[in-house]
Amino acid sequence: MGTGLAGAVLIFATACSGGGNENGGGGSTTVGGKDEPDAPQVTITPGNGAGKAKPESGVQVKVANGSIEQVQVTRKGKPVEGRMSADKTSWKSRTLRPSSEYEVSVVAKNTHGKTTAATSKFATLKPAAELTIADITPSSGEKVGVGMPIIVTFNRAVSDRKAVESALTVKSTKPAVGAWYWVSNSQVIFRTKNGAYWKPNQTVRVSAKLAGVRSGKNTYGVSDVSRGFRIGNEHITTVSTKTKKATFKVNGKVVKRTGVSAGKGGRVRNGVDTYLTTSGVHLTMSKHLVERMTSAWMGVTDKKDPEYYDLKLPHAVRISNSGEYLHASPDRYWAFGRTNASHGCVNLPPPVAKFFYDLSYRGDPVVITGSKRGLDPFNGWSFYEMSWSRWVKGSALDRTVTTG
Repeated sequence: MGTGLAGAVLIFATACSGGGNENGGGGSTTVGGKDEPDAPQVTITPGNGAGKAKPESGVQVKVANGSIEQVQVTRKGKPVEGRMSADKTSWKSRTLRPSSEYEVSVVAKNTHGKTTAATSKFATLKPAAELTIADITPSSGEKVGVGMPIIVTFNRAVSDRKAVESALTVKSTKPAVGAWYWVSNSQVIFRTKNGAYWKPNQTVRVSAKLAGVRSGKNTYGVSDVSRGFRIGNEHITTVSTKTKKATFKVNGKVVKRTGVSAGKGGRVRNGVDTYLTTSGVHLTMSKHLVERMTSAWMGVTDKKDPEYYDLKLPHAVRISNSGEYLHASPDRYWAFGRTNASHGCVNLPPPVAKFFYDLSYRGDPVVITGSKRGLDPFNGWSFYEMSWSRWVKGSALDRTVTTG
């Protein structure tokens, strides 16, 4: 939106035919300069009557022999945002919504006191396929941990990742440095820099201005999406499988310590000991008041097999896709702080497990050390296991983002 005219007397110049183009770019409409050489000349693209204007091109206004006094572009009466050049001789809108009708009005003026008004009315093309957002994690308004990633999932594959990523913004009330990483053609993830989580107790908002963004051949985004969530207190949990100890911190202060029992090891498959707890920076993913855990994940379903188990365990907090939890183990008091006896989970005394269950948000870091089994960056939300330089390379734009 440009500035309005207060009490100005407008001298309307006649239009030079610029015409619309029904089959693509939309042509241009030019007003002024022919019958009144001293008047500003205004060119609007797409031109009046265009029926298949390209959404990604937006609206462009150019003025010769004068400067722009006012620009208004509307869809269904609602204004479309745009940007004016420093010298006020050009203006460009954002991308436009496909399958929509737009109206443009422009007023230009020069130092001779001459004024030109121009208008354009056109429609954008109908895409063959539409790009929408299928899901954003975290949920709207959710209170999450300082390590929480932002996961954006699209309804279809994205061919032009640069165009789509350029439409994504992340803003926070307390500045952070992060970057996007494309894990697939239909999903992109934002996280903060290694060793620098979100600052606690603030608001974060992710916006996707996808309307009119061309994501592939004849495929366009059709709407904008915005999602806000809250970062809560900083909860950092550290677990050592060597000392069998866990420490819980809130906003940098130790609030609890306990003995634990981690993965016992001894079951090697394809070079991986699946009974070992993975070492690395995990993030809490979900909470379960009671979680059923069975040996079926390793193919053991025969009750006579010594490795068989089928347990319902309380206050379980998931930290990976490979079935690792911090959970209560009422029958393991003999092991806490003494020996690792689990199938890979971190077993906790029941009162401590309830404490952690009640405390934690999704996205709280749980840093586990001491195990020979490493943590894959995509085993759950373990994205901090990837080096920062490699993570940034996963951005289509190969850049970092400052969120302040």
